[in-house]
Amino acid sequence: MYGKIRIPDHEYKERVQRAAAILQRKGIDVLIVNGTESDYANPRYFSGFWPLFERSGVAIAANGDAALLVGPESSVFGADRNRLDKIFVLTAYREGADPAYPELVPDTFQDVFKSLGVTGKKIKIGVASYLDTSVVIFNAIREAFPEAEIVNAGDVMVELRSIKSENELACLREGYRIAELASQEVIKRIQPGMTELQMVGVAQQMIYEHGAEYEGLPMYVFSEASTRHAISRSSYRKFEKGDIVQLNLSAKIDGYSAAIGYPVVLGKLEGKRRDIVLFGREAHFWTQDQVKAGVPAADIAKRFYQYYCDHGFKDNFVYGPLHGTGLIEVEAPWVETSSTYDLKPNMTFQIDTYISTDTFGVRWEKGIAVTETGCDILSPEIGTLYELEF
Repeated sequence: MYGKIRIPDHEYKERVQRAAAILQRKGIDVLIVNGTESDYANPRYFSGFWPLFERSGVAIAANGDAALLVGPESSVFGADRNRLDKIFVLTAYREGADPAYPELVPDTFQDVFKSLGVTGKKIKIGVASYLDTSVVIFNAIREAFPEAEIVNAGDVMVELRSIKSENELACLREGYRIAELASQEVIKRIQPGMTELQMVGVAQQMIYEHGAEYEGLPMYVFSEASTRHAISRSSYRKFEKGDIVQLNLSAKIDGYSAAIGYPVVLGKLEGKRRDIVLFGREAHFWTQDQVKAGVPAADIAKRFYQYYCDHGFKDNFVYGPLHGTGLIEVEAPWVETSSTYDLKPNMTFQIDTYISTDTFGVRWEKGIAVTETGCDILSPEIGTLYELEF
């Protein structure tokens, strides 16, 4: 079973061809997508390669040819993991220590483009992953083609990655299955006096034992005050009786990151704290009921915010009801009041319902795929309020 749920090689080549068709439609001669160790999604989407220390990229010509771009220390590593036919080594993709590599004769962007059949000087270059394109990489592109028009082509990747294939959905389902196994093991073993990081270790052991290639995100095990952090890292804090502990555990399958989240109470939850936690759960299932192909994303977000307001939780609102998921646990598109698209079948989202107060916060979260009539729950269903006795 381990390693058998994966993206087949032919699907990577098909992705390149779909990208090329979009480039032709947009009048872009060549697309460059870049990534890092922490956000590898766009280059891995085409190549299967996940860098370590260094950056990585993929260049795709409008004619359908493509190449992986790696740093000086990843030539062999990149070739071994590359699903494309070509690979180039560029110093622009080097690691953050900024070594000079004086003996290296590197490739250049001119070499890359020539190999892909992209000629001329006054070409149009699309760069996706603007947030993950370093100044060094951007300057290398500009210096290689000073007369080129460089445009932000992030929308190309949103169009490609928003709709998932059956293979992508299978990877996500397997990741969610493993994440729930890890969650249940943490619930089984958590005790007052243990630390947040000890429970992260329990979760990591479970995901690797059951076939994950890595965590889907840095494991969230927060307690009490740190649960107010929408994003954070676990600490050496020791649990105490009565604590609210937030779990957001995850597993990565062939690059696809699946996370589920819910609170666990080390005792009985009462009073206003209970009301807030249960409201978050109600808002979570309210969101699930709104999802269906053809529904404007902005409408869900606007009504979600109003749902908080109508129930007296306006001041506890942090962000919208859903965000895209796939190769990265949080990916475009988000569902926000400013969204301008309608939901489509096989778009995948996290129903990510977060509510925060001055003293604690909670998140109810799971993965779904949009269908014509509603949504398919990709993860094991959540909703149980775990109140543990000691």
